[in-house]
Amino acid sequence: MSFLHHSKFLPSTLLSLSLNHEFSRSFTLRLPATPFRILCAAKRTGKQRYPSEKKKLKLKLKQKDTLKVAGNKFHGFWRLFKLAVPVCKDPGKDFLGVSDGLLEEIAKVLEFPVASMLPAEAFSVVRKSFDARKIMKEPKFVYTVDMDASKLVELEPRTWDFINRLEPANGLVEHMLHRKCSGDLINIISDCNKVHDSTLPRESVGTGSSGSVGQYKNYSGAKPKIAVVGSGPSGLFASLVLAELGADVTLFERGQAVEQRGRDIGALAVRRILQLESNFCFGEGGAGTWSDGKLVTRIGRNSESVLAVMNTLVHFGAPESILVDGKPHLGTDRLVPLLRNFRQHLLHHGVTIKFGSRVDDLLIENGKLIGLKASDVSDRSPINYQNYKYDAIILAVGHSARDVYQMLLSHNLELIPKDFAVGLRVEHPQELINYIQYSKFSSEVQRGRGKVPVADYKVAKYVRVNDVNASTNLGISRSSYSFCMCPGGQVVLTSTNPSELCVNGMSFSRRASKWANAALVVTVSGKDFEALNCHGPLAGVDFQRELERKAAIMGGGNFTVPVQRVTDFIGKKTSVTDIPSSSYRLGVRAANLHDLFPSHITEALQRSFSMFDEELPGFVTKEALLHGVETRTSAPIQIPRDAETYESTSLSGLYPVGEGAGYAGGIVSAAVDGMYAGFAVAKSFNLFLGDVESILGRAHSMSVANY
Repeated sequence: MSFLHHSKFLPSTLLSLSLNHEFSRSFTLRLPATPFRILCAAKRTGKQRYPSEKKKLKLKLKQKDTLKVAGNKFHGFWRLFKLAVPVCKDPGKDFLGVSDGLLEEIAKVLEFPVASMLPAEAFSVVRKSFDARKIMKEPKFVYTVDMDASKLVELEPRTWDFINRLEPANGLVEHMLHRKCSGDLINIISDCNKVHDSTLPRESVGTGSSGSVGQYKNYSGAKPKIAVVGSGPSGLFASLVLAELGADVTLFERGQAVEQRGRDIGALAVRRILQLESNFCFGEGGAGTWSDGKLVTRIGRNSESVLAVMNTLVHFGAPESILVDGKPHLGTDRLVPLLRNFRQHLLHHGVTIKFGSRVDDLLIENGKLIGLKASDVSDRSPINYQNYKYDAIILAVGHSARDVYQMLLSHNLELIPKDFAVGLRVEHPQELINYIQYSKFSSEVQRGRGKVPVADYKVAKYVRVNDVNASTNLGISRSSYSFCMCPGGQVVLTSTNPSELCVNGMSFSRRASKWANAALVVTVSGKDFEALNCHGPLAGVDFQRELERKAAIMGGGNFTVPVQRVTDFIGKKTSVTDIPSSSYRLGVRAANLHDLFPSHITEALQRSFSMFDEELPGFVTKEALLHGVETRTSAPIQIPRDAETYESTSLSGLYPVGEGAGYAGGIVSAAVDGMYAGFAVAKSFNLFLGDVESILGRAHSMSVANY
């Protein structure tokens, strides 16, 4: 058989060599009598496909259908993902427009030869984040961008051919007929009303007819009277929904409005005067007001419900950058005016707000909730409470309202103990964290005023330690992770009782402090509670109190916080010489924090620090200072409720929501939960007859893992 006959089976590189004259004179190629074949594995089809292959195929078919409906590629929008712009080519973290560096990356996707010819007006930034992972050669800003195809061709006709060749690619390029446009909650409800009014006959308006699924007003009869207890995110958003839908809402808050609350916190920081009802935990806006103001969430950043919350925050004064920033946060200084605007809107819509009014008890008749008993916190007389009658009560307290848990238990309501996490708050010099994360680019931070964001971190590991009973060598696995990381922040006191001591972190919007802090915690459960003789539905609360009282004793009282170097904590040594400076303003005292917890929890924390140092070399250092104790990472209980109606399974008319009820963790998830609860309550009184899922999507199943 001739060489030319076999040549079609040869690799192209070998074929080019074999036809070279010099090569052919000195090389003899022996080929088999019959052509050889390369056998490939059979292509998987149907049920044999891997899940990842099924997902890619489904997306590909969806994209084909989208393009088919569109008629061509010039209708709608193209969404371009993972556009990475080097720091040197980006204007910086505060710039959210379309830069020349970003146009270069867009041009690469389009395969357009001259990036400078692309009109920036045809593109809009959907998301901007900063990626400084070690796998990257250098830190980069990563963008998601929407491209208006018709506008691009109109402004630059020479892009027509390049758009025509563009194809969807999983996770990189997506075609959309319509760009998702989410509004704030106020406009969403207003639009529902307009849709309904346009579908009603003229004579039915004002008569209570419900001729459309969008109907949400019950015009007949008196307005239902709804009480909302707690003005944190869940309470505020529940109040907003109900007020917009026409309910008679009264908002009870044991703490003070943000103006007075700020003065009370100042008195605590300067004169050590703790107001039991107005502090870092209690007051308008909830515990998140005097924290970092983080808006990150694990319940779906792009979900309709989360976008509604984010747009509502913008409506009340938050910067529009939170809609684009990959890790949005507000900071206390921005939350205060935002909450003031939120309050004014509620008052304008008829909501009665009672600050300094603590709910002490529920009024129950024949197993039905009919109202509540509240007292003025400024009146110290033994009998100063008033009874209020309501048709329903939304319980939106925070995770520090321990007296409310006790009150619910006295009425035999079901409370389920819930796992949470405890640990210590570690503080490093911010410049050290910048260097660990950014290396040579750390100089670009400039105390929050540079091109790159102030460096943060997020670590999570599983650690295996001996069981609580130490009766087995198998050990148990615990989650260990960083919690509420506050770059450029400070450590603050979150105690609600002078005999108890617990801490948290906070930051202002610029994150300009010279310190970085985060809680390093491990999960605890029923076995841990029992080891400290804590039993019953409130075992987790008793466990928290035991640790907080012990921390107060270690600190020596007067809100002084016990501290220890990380290196000494690992080595179980007392930090006796030159303790690093701390951002905590009420004073620190060297202590053996390794004796604060039961031994198995201390061991888990020690192993965690060593594991974190492997991921973040330099994390374990003599410059790192531990503060004790961090106990209030989430609610220690959950109040069971119906998944559809949000009503308590133990008491008709009570609607437990938000973080204190065990259904959220953080500003956004709590706001989302309160929003859905508001619609659920409105629906039970015929104030809303539509389908909330058609407006905001399906409510997320809130669990400990999805905060």
